[in-house]
Amino acid sequence: MTEYGYLRVGAGVPNVRVANVDYNLQGILDMVKDADSKECDVVVFPELSITGYTCGDLFEQTLLVSKASEAVIELLSETAGCAVMTVVGCPVYAHGRLYNCAIVIAGGRILGIVPKSHIPNYGEFYEKRWFSSGAGIKNDEIIFAGRKVMFGTDIIFEYKGAKIGVEICEDLWVPDPPSSRLCMSGADIILNLSASDELIGKHDYLCRLISQQSARCRCGYVYASAGWGESTTDLVFAGNAIIGEDGSIVETPHRFFTAPTLMMKDIDVEKLRNDRAKFSTFFDDSDIPGSVRTVYAACQEIPKTIMVNDAVDSEPFVPHDETRLKEHCEEIINIQARGLMQRLNVIHCHKAVIGISGGLDSTLALLVTVRAFDLLDLDRKGIIGITMPGEATTSRTHDNAVALMRALGVTEMEIPIGKAVAQHFEDIGQNPSDYDITYENSQARERTQILMDVSNKENAIVIGTGDMSELALGWCTYNGDHMSMYGVNSSVPKTLVRHLVKWFAGESGGKAEEILLDIVDTPISPELVPSGTDEIAQKTEDVVGPYELHDFFMYHLLRNSFSPKKIYRLATIAFKNRYSPQTILKWMRNFYRRFFTQQFKRSCMPDGPKVGSVCLSPRGDWRMPSDASYMLWMEEIDRMEEEIGPSK
Repeated sequence: MTEYGYLRVGAGVPNVRVANVDYNLQGILDMVKDADSKECDVVVFPELSITGYTCGDLFEQTLLVSKASEAVIELLSETAGCAVMTVVGCPVYAHGRLYNCAIVIAGGRILGIVPKSHIPNYGEFYEKRWFSSGAGIKNDEIIFAGRKVMFGTDIIFEYKGAKIGVEICEDLWVPDPPSSRLCMSGADIILNLSASDELIGKHDYLCRLISQQSARCRCGYVYASAGWGESTTDLVFAGNAIIGEDGSIVETPHRFFTAPTLMMKDIDVEKLRNDRAKFSTFFDDSDIPGSVRTVYAACQEIPKTIMVNDAVDSEPFVPHDETRLKEHCEEIINIQARGLMQRLNVIHCHKAVIGISGGLDSTLALLVTVRAFDLLDLDRKGIIGITMPGEATTSRTHDNAVALMRALGVTEMEIPIGKAVAQHFEDIGQNPSDYDITYENSQARERTQILMDVSNKENAIVIGTGDMSELALGWCTYNGDHMSMYGVNSSVPKTLVRHLVKWFAGESGGKAEEILLDIVDTPISPELVPSGTDEIAQKTEDVVGPYELHDFFMYHLLRNSFSPKKIYRLATIAFKNRYSPQTILKWMRNFYRRFFTQQFKRSCMPDGPKVGSVCLSPRGDWRMPSDASYMLWMEEIDRMEEEIGPSK
């Protein structure tokens, strides 16, 4: 694997000629050398690729089977200098029977032979006519091509730091695939040699099958199926090359191709292992001791650049397919609303208080609360929206806040905070001309006091508006906007908040849509420091850094447990045309510093619903001591800064 934990895998589909072993061998050799030149670590070929899958009763001819074993010997010799593990399909005699096998080769030697476990004998398949099942064959060795080699379905191959298991075609389609056991015994990658014919609708089913198995087993799944040149006497083979990784799949853009095709992808083995460790039930039914044999293949790892088949997603919280994004937004809104509905129902409360600033977060909180009240058949007038303008409040945000409340039909209040804050400054001896942290936080705490006291007066609950990105950075005032009675946005990242409000705009139409779209376009600002004009001068991202970067850092830190070095490498790919390496590291340093030092705010955050795979609730996903040291992470960032040098 690379230093970032990736293994480059390939699914190769060569052209074949049925029973023409020499031709087939040459096609495989050409593709192995091509894969090696592209720094591929493992390449798998289709089922019975040495002979062709559609040989029929020719498999009963000893000449064909003997020629196939000779071809494997030549393959060993010709690929001895290659740094790629090669897996080919070949008929193999063992114990007086013929088996449909995968032969695993690296460094000029056979590492092991895996027979097919499930032999189809239905519909168009007649494999039991020629082949025996390898199911249950364990701890066995055979003589093949003049060599003693491991033989059985209990073998895991460790190559370049990754653990690799093998199954063949039908093995994937049964209720309990061998790959499940292999993965529970440690296999990170599963290779499938296949020869699956094409039928209407079968390809979509196959893709879902690979997606599900790679997700269920939290593995990489590399599938290579027979293609051009197989007999079309009764069947057609399209030559599928598909690679799955933890539920997502990539495949060749077109099927039914006539040229040899090599599909490659970098599988993030580190992420897969982190997921298995995190989701502890993965190994619950494992019988690891003695369940498999592991073959260790010595090899020289050649450093290489990460190959990105699909561009690294710069917004990992946001689906980019428009249809899926809309579905995603609706589901999140329903989760948020349902969480609030339950809280209101249990405490027998029919009123809610929300501070409305005219910004994204408070807008989303208001929209969610309106949805909850509507579903509970409560009067929207029970939602008390309060604008609390201060010296730095601009007319744009104020007017949007007022207009939105009126458009939604909630109870509207306006309570300016200027006099109360001025009195507080006098009481504590704060210079009102000193725009320091006290100046800013005093305003946030005054607003929270108003919300809390109005909620007492109205027998209501205060709805929190802060989002998960702010919690990650600690960008909230402790016991100010940090506090509420239920935080509906607490697990929604900032990059997603904007899309949720846009979704609501499209659903609303009319005047509300116009207001919401203007809120979406408004710069993110706490509006706590006056600028002397009616323009927003204090922009949050100028101070803490771009939220798209911080959400990217947060996702890979929390969801994937990646190191700063790996997150930085991914960020340089994802944001290649937007931020320089120096800029990425600058804000990464700020992210880690704030993430560690602000944990005390998250340790006592209010209740709120979890909506995605990443959450910072101290009662759920993230339990961290408030006084943990961040030096280990900062030292890695220091080393990276030394490597890339200062910004030019």
